[in-house]
Amino acid sequence: MSDRQSLRQLIRQRRRALSQTEQQVAAQQLLAQCQQHPDMLTAKRIALYLANDGELSTLPLIHWLWAQHKEVYLPVLHPFNPGHLLFLRYTATSPMTQNRFGIAEPELDVLQVLPHTNLDLICTPLVAFDETGNRLGMGGGYYDRTLTAWQQHRLGPKPLGIAHDCQRVDTIPCESWDVPLPEILTPIRRWCFARS
Repeated sequence: MSDRQSLRQLIRQRRRALSQTEQQVAAQQLLAQCQQHPDMLTAKRIALYLANDGELSTLPLIHWLWAQHKEVYLPVLHPFNPGHLLFLRYTATSPMTQNRFGIAEPELDVLQVLPHTNLDLICTPLVAFDETGNRLGMGGGYYDRTLTAWQQHRLGPKPLGIAHDCQRVDTIPCESWDVPLPEILTPIRRWCFARS
């Protein structure tokens, strides 16, 4: 087993071990952070995710964004371009389905698709992060592919990682395709990293 795989397994177990109460408190703390975050306040179109496998819940944040008349988008596995994501508008009445990983996503409707370059913020889930902003995902590379233009030219939506505090590690073994993040929000801290 590689270092990345064993780290992924360890941190996934760590976040799954959080109690329901700890998860609910963390989701409310995340909301409080986002209600004061300058990028969140100015963004009009925000990509989020629905929590799975112990991830930090974004539901309180999504409901608050709707109340602020902001548009929320969720990632959907691209049906014709393996390894890539589409972003679909998500509302309280969006018909939902489960993808092949068992994750809830909006049913594919081309009228609800927004090119990811038109988003203002992409809030990315992650398995682990370190103190320099390196992100370890689930291993599919979906978000790394989505964020390539941002990494190379600072074009498109700003990525913002979301994680529990227990997901921070000292260092992450990186690969050439990994896209480090400029900022990561946890329930109790806003981590900002120099990305020139």
